[in-house]
Amino acid sequence: MSLPPLEIAEQGYFFCGGSYFDAPDGRFLSGQMYVEYQIPHQRTQALPIVMFSGGGQSGLNYSGTPDGRPGFRDYFLRRGFAVYLCDQPSRARSPHQAEAGKQSRHSTARVEQQFTAPARAKLWPKAHLHTQWPGEGMAGDPIFDQFYAQNFPSLARFAQQQALNRDAGSALLDRLGEAILLTHSQSGTFGWLIADARPGKVKAIVALEPSGPPVHDMVAKGAPDWVQDGAFTKPYGLTAEPLAYDPPLQTGEALTFVRQEKADGPGLMPGWLQAEPARQLANLTDVPVLVVQGEASYHAPYDHNTVAYLRQAGVPVDFLRLADKGICGNGHMLMMEKNNHQIAGVVIDWLEKL
Repeated sequence: MSLPPLEIAEQGYFFCGGSYFDAPDGRFLSGQMYVEYQIPHQRTQALPIVMFSGGGQSGLNYSGTPDGRPGFRDYFLRRGFAVYLCDQPSRARSPHQAEAGKQSRHSTARVEQQFTAPARAKLWPKAHLHTQWPGEGMAGDPIFDQFYAQNFPSLARFAQQQALNRDAGSALLDRLGEAILLTHSQSGTFGWLIADARPGKVKAIVALEPSGPPVHDMVAKGAPDWVQDGAFTKPYGLTAEPLAYDPPLQTGEALTFVRQEKADGPGLMPGWLQAEPARQLANLTDVPVLVVQGEASYHAPYDHNTVAYLRQAGVPVDFLRLADKGICGNGHMLMMEKNNHQIAGVVIDWLEKL
């Protein structure tokens, strides 16, 4: 498909959210979110798309790739979308205050194993199929070094990350009106929380390998056991922060979960669901969702469980395994890999059919 030249009609940045606090050395602002936007001259899409990055990342994930190719932002602009890129509170261009709490960081080894060179580590069943990272994927390779240079320290507490991004994202929607959300990995929780906090304003969610699996984290161990349940981090099924369920949870009441006795197939994790009768996610039942999964990613063993949890809770979900579309070899950093233009294309095609 031939795309028009990229002409920008308007661009800029602003901050949203945050609150002032008093410290011994004065008054300060914390929790604000940096938002950078571009609006194409040939805007054909009524709804803007807001892009959130995952753990340790920033809006830079979407503005380009570490080997210098166009990023998701450019593909969406060329297809007529206004694009808003966000830096999470206390990360990158959203200033961190020490009072906000401790930060954690990703070592080169973790980035290599999970993102850029999983075929070397072989920690999950399909890791060996990873072929789409643009380079060797190891520290010292120029492309890896460009990517690792843009990894940022992150707030250590997941519940705090979710609360701050829910609030800042809600403030952004109050400014924009209605929007499409595109989330990735850690920020997958933000999509559910923002749509829950601003009913009717989120018109669709594209969840690129969203934070999961439900209820418990996954631990990747390598052969022969491969994966197992990790910590109980999502008391609301998909999030650590509250979501509105119907029937509502009463004060002090917790959701009840059950685990599959057997996984859906080889190399997959058994999933967690609500005990029946399942409560419905009251503010998400009218929000179309697309969950996108890479063939070789560490999400491949469990994204189907996230889809099952959403469907059980009444959320309309389409599940796109990229390999089913002939888009093969992808790891977790879908927006940066060699075939990112193909992935952007199938996502936009889905959006245009809504």
